Formats: sequence, structure tokens, C-alpha cells
Amino acid sequence: MNYQEAVEYVDRLAAKKSIVLGLSTMRELLKRLGNPQDSLSFIHVAGTNGKGSVLAFLASVCREAGYRTGLYQSPSVFSYCEKIQVNGEPISEEDMAELLTRAAKAGDAMEAEGLPHPTAFETETAVAFLYFKEQGCDLVALETGMGGAEDATNVIEHTVCSVIMQVGMDHMKYLGNTVEEIARAKGGIIKPGRPAVLCGQSAAVEQVIREICEEKGAPLTVSRPELAQVTEEGLSGTSFEYGRFRNVRISLLGKHQVANACTALEAVRVLRSSGYDISGQAVYDGMARAVWPGRFEVIGRSPVFVMDGAHNPDAAGRLADSIKLYFTNRRILYIMGILADKDYRKVTELTASLAERIYAVTPENPRALPAKELAACIEETRGESGFTGQVRAEESLKDAVRDALEKAGRDDVIVAFGSLSYLGKLKETLKEITCNG
Repeated sequence: MNYQEAVEYVDRLAAKKSIVLGLSTMRELLKRLGNPQDSLSFIHVAGTNGKGSVLAFLASVCREAGYRTGLYQSPSVFSYCEKIQVNGEPISEEDMAELLTRAAKAGDAMEAEGLPHPTAFETETAVAFLYFKEQGCDLVALETGMGGAEDATNVIEHTVCSVIMQVGMDHMKYLGNTVEEIARAKGGIIKPGRPAVLCGQSAAVEQVIREICEEKGAPLTVSRPELAQVTEEGLSGTSFEYGRFRNVRISLLGKHQVANACTALEAVRVLRSSGYDISGQAVYDGMARAVWPGRFEVIGRSPVFVMDGAHNPDAAGRLADSIKLYFTNRRILYIMGILADKDYRKVTELTASLAERIYAVTPENPRALPAKELAACIEETRGESGFTGQVRAEESLKDAVRDALEKAGRDDVIVAFGSLSYLGKLKETLKEITCNG
């Protein structure tokens, strides 16, 4: 397969079956590919929110320390290849095509033998392991797809450190109906005797993770973001102090990023205690240079244009906090596009009151919530959300961006958020409109 054929193959797999929990199919696929994961060492990260940010911080720090570092993340925002990176560089289209072809042959052979065919995520994860082995990675920063215990990534054995980020109510159909049940599912990535780091959060989540660590004899470190002292914050970045780490500078925006950064710093301590040589300079440079596209990212300045992947209630609450922090007393316009299987009603209730005008759009995703249904929800929840502005469903993303730019003054702010699946197209659309007029 060439690159386009390989991507189309994965798209067909995704349309065929999206989420299947359990490790048996993944183990069989990897066995047929030579178990590349067994040659790698991992920092494994799970959680409802914050996974991507802490992965970005840790991968950047490890890279600055001189370790050849792989990064596996999903979903991609701007290009399919960005899911798999080594030292900050995405896999090439040629390598992606070649490795997907190998994984596809193994998966198709399994199906021909009467075994379940690997899902798109299982296939992509196998490709990532193959690539990281070929590239000779010293460490791999690995993000779970969903959950933990039965997530396809949890076939790995050589975990240097497990990290559990914020746990919230998402994917309840698969993970459980209480935060404790979801925490236990995500805590399933913790390996016997291997250290774990938990982002400090509710007592209920901490209790569950402590119990798992005690059961498995895994040393636990809990970050305490409330002890961080912010010394400077603005659209250019944030500086803070945390324990012995002084004047830490991060460019990732959002009030919650300090909590994510504190958790990354605790994971750095664990890596150091595990024998990894990470200098103070590597820590500070790595934290400052970490980037994470699509997460409260400023993509325009006049007016300020921000895009963010807030797609569930926890993330929506953090987005609202960040808008209040950076844009007090500014006129706000929203562009919203979200998937139908998310708690979009709660997302609306948490964010709508801050906007004067909302454009509802339909993301290019088979699971997308139609713009008209989102607009209707915003109208129906005015009482709960406190929204008093105007809302309208747009026929296209381009129409929404164009009208928002026309309506916004130089001092106003446009915030586009919801599903990550449409943010890449959003950035392209903004560039097209601003360049062509």
C-alpha cells in the first residue's frame, strides 16, 4: 500500500468497529509482528484529561536530556503522521505506509483464520511499536487510547513509570458509571513493583489509585499542584515554582497546565531515581520547549483566536477557567463542534454563559453531533447555563469562521472548541480566509 491507501485502510477499520476492550487480539497481532514492544521502555500515561500535556512535557524533557524519545498520542490534529513521533519529528508518510502494510497483512491473516480483526487503534499502536523499535528509542512516552487495564497499549511489560492524570466522567459506557470505577480502570496500567505518579485530585480517585499500588507493590508519588506558586502568567506563557523546582517556564496555556506540569516534574523525579540522567537544565529547557497543538492554542492575534479540544465536562470547566483568567471583560465569540457521544449538554452548561455569540458547526466525523442539534441544545439550556447571547447553526466551518471574524472587533476573542477532529480543518480555514480575504 502507498500512504493514501494505508490511511484509507485504517479509515475502513475505524468505520467497521471503533472500540473493543481486551488485550487478546492485540497480543496476537504483536506476536505475529515479532513483539516489538518487548524491546522498548515506556512512560505510560492514562487519564480523562491532561494526558497529552504531560506526555508533551515528559517527551520534551527526555529529549533535552539526550534520550532518543518516542511519542505516541491520539487523536491527531493536523496530520495523520503526528500520532507517532521520535524526538519531536513525525513518522514519514513512507514509513507509515510500509509499517501499516505489514500490520495490515498480519491483521488480515488473523481474520482469515477466524480470529477477530484488530481495530484501527490496535493496528496503529502496533505500527508505533514497530517504528519505535526500528528507530532505537531509549524511552517511549505512551498515551492510552481509552481506559487502562484493557486498553490496547497495556500489552507493554517494560514500564519505567505509570502516570495517572485527571480522572473524570467520560466513556462511561465502557469504563464505569462512577469516578471510582473509571479510576480503577485507568489505574490498570500500573505494573507490579514499578513506580506510579498520580496527578493530585479528589480523595476518591487518590484512594482507588493507592489501593491499586498497594495491591501491586508499586511505589506511588502524588503531585500537589495546589502547592505551586505562579509568578507570571499571560498569553506568552506561565512561570511558577514547585518544591525545589524554581522559575519553571511553560508555554502551554491554560490554568490547568500548571497542574499538568507539576505532575510531569514528579515523573521526572521518578525517572531520575530509576537511573535516568536528567540534568536540571534539561528539565527547565524541556518544560519551556514543550508544545501541544490544539490545546488552548492561540492561532490568531487580531482578534485573538484560540482553539481548544475541550470535549467533555472536565475539560470544558478548565476551558471556562482559562477564558476567565486570560480574557476578563473581553467580548467572547464561540465556534463549537462536538461529537454526539459526548456529554455536550453539560459542556454547554459550563461554557455558554461566557459567550455573546455561538456558532454551532458539524465536525467532519461519523460520530459528529449535527450543528442544528447542538444549537437546539444551547437554546434549551439557557436557564442552566446563563447564556443570553445569540446562537446559530452554520452550514459549514468556513461560514462560521468568516462570520465570526466579521463580527469580532480587534479587542474581542474567538474561541473554537469541542472535538479535536475538526481543529486541523479550522486552522486551515482560518489561514485561507485571512490570506485570501
